[in-house]
Amino acid sequence: MTTFHEARAFLLHNRTDYETAVRDFRWPDPVPFNWALDWFDELAKDAEARDRPALWIVDAAQDKQTKLSFAALSNRSNQVANFLRAQGLKRGDHLLLLLGNVVPLWETMLAAMKLGVVVIPATTLLTAEELRDRLDRGKAKAVVAAEDQVAKFASLGAENVVRIVVGAASDGWLAYGEAATASESFVADGPTKADDPMLLYFTSGTTAKPKLVLHSQRSYPVGHLSTMYWIGLKPGDVHLNISSPGWAKHAWSCFFAPWNAGATVFVVNQPRFDAKGLLATIGRCGVTTLCAPPTVWRLFIQENLSAFKVALREVCGAGEPLNPEVIDQVQAAWGLTIRDGYGQTETTALAGNSPGQKIKVGSMGRPLPGYRVQVSDADGHPAKEGEVALVLGADRPAGLMQGYQSDDGKLSGAEGALYRSGDVVFEDEDGYLTFVGRSDDVFKSSDYRISPFELESVLLEHELVAEAAVVPSPDPIRLAIPKAFVLLTSGAERTPETALSIFRHLHARLAPFKRIRRLEIVTELPKTISGKIRRVQLRRLERDDDRNDPLRGREFREEDFPEFSKTRSET
Repeated sequence: MTTFHEARAFLLHNRTDYETAVRDFRWPDPVPFNWALDWFDELAKDAEARDRPALWIVDAAQDKQTKLSFAALSNRSNQVANFLRAQGLKRGDHLLLLLGNVVPLWETMLAAMKLGVVVIPATTLLTAEELRDRLDRGKAKAVVAAEDQVAKFASLGAENVVRIVVGAASDGWLAYGEAATASESFVADGPTKADDPMLLYFTSGTTAKPKLVLHSQRSYPVGHLSTMYWIGLKPGDVHLNISSPGWAKHAWSCFFAPWNAGATVFVVNQPRFDAKGLLATIGRCGVTTLCAPPTVWRLFIQENLSAFKVALREVCGAGEPLNPEVIDQVQAAWGLTIRDGYGQTETTALAGNSPGQKIKVGSMGRPLPGYRVQVSDADGHPAKEGEVALVLGADRPAGLMQGYQSDDGKLSGAEGALYRSGDVVFEDEDGYLTFVGRSDDVFKSSDYRISPFELESVLLEHELVAEAAVVPSPDPIRLAIPKAFVLLTSGAERTPETALSIFRHLHARLAPFKRIRRLEIVTELPKTISGKIRRVQLRRLERDDDRNDPLRGREFREEDFPEFSKTRSET
């Protein structure tokens, strides 16, 4: 039998020995286990760890910081658990969590796990109508919300929901601060089974109504041992993960992965994102491990990185694949290579470039310990290029969701022989996976398959391009041609001269069949709450030829420039 402690210790010991880790790692057995009680609270009693900061929040606007030890968070989460219990919450009830990066978020997450209450994480950016959907389909019995969220509930008919506000009590809302009077001693009402539900995520909903992703008391807490391994976390690290509460990556790397390692969760709250200020804070506070989405890395490299003295040992990227240009600039400045990783809301980190291993720039790495990945064609057969699929049955990874939950409570999507991710990759002879695109992002032009990511990578090598999204634009001859929506770097102007410069760059780097024929220079790109570009929305704009949408920018076509007219007619 393999225990959580043994599995964790094995991965920490073999953190740079990929072959041994993959060959010999075994997921902990699915026995009764409550991570908050049986791991976090035990860590809070450990002589070496108890006084170590578990949570460190820097508030840039108010120039203040908050540090809480593992022991303090253990006690405070016990108080919150007792407070929630006193409001009638019990095992299996659902709680909507609507907070920013404030201490009560972490306290409530731990408290709910101890009680067996299922948490529905949500971003504070949700509209009232989106909150109604989460209350109704999520079957929430309680909500813990920030004070600025209270007004959104006025028209939602949530009178039967236990409402708790982090701030002053108001009509129908209890003050979260009352939890401070509850007992610091907590006793669970029974053992926690491995398959007891724990988290219910609403996916981003880029193409349709959000799906409900159900995770168990085992799948995320235990499953994120793979994420700990990919990031390269060690006890005592100070780990910064740049993400917002309400989506899965926040739980990945602001909660489970660092605390699995016994590291400090480090958070910086800024009124508006300030790359220079954040980089200074990273250096000043001794951050040792950093994970950030591509958007943040692209903003970082617009600063003089070499001017910032940092203590970083590991740097990672997640959310979407990183482009080689970004990786090269960080390597030149800090001598560190950003290691890409891959996973979904439905999983923990399932592939990545792990510490100490050969990195192939542009690749998202190899399958991580505990995950058996198969690249599958449309019929489920192994292929060199195809969809990322997880082998289930006896090889089912602990970090895979229980399933998509329907309105009647039935689960689907994670049963049978394979779990299919919807992401298309290419697998090379060494087992490294390179992202091609979402199965619904890849398109055909003149019968050639076009990968948006490949073209976007070339675009981002241009000095004036900050972000880009490539989608098909209808064409009477080719069916579709590649079009790029481009966001420029600060100070660059949306002029014909800029467009011509970008077109020249593309002509020098791309074969004619996949050359971008149209550019639309915009002031913003549509994104999900997790920072992923919503290409589906841009595809719809092109398909419907909607010129009045506020996302529209200034369009330039290749044929607008005489030097490309001959090339255009030949290709």
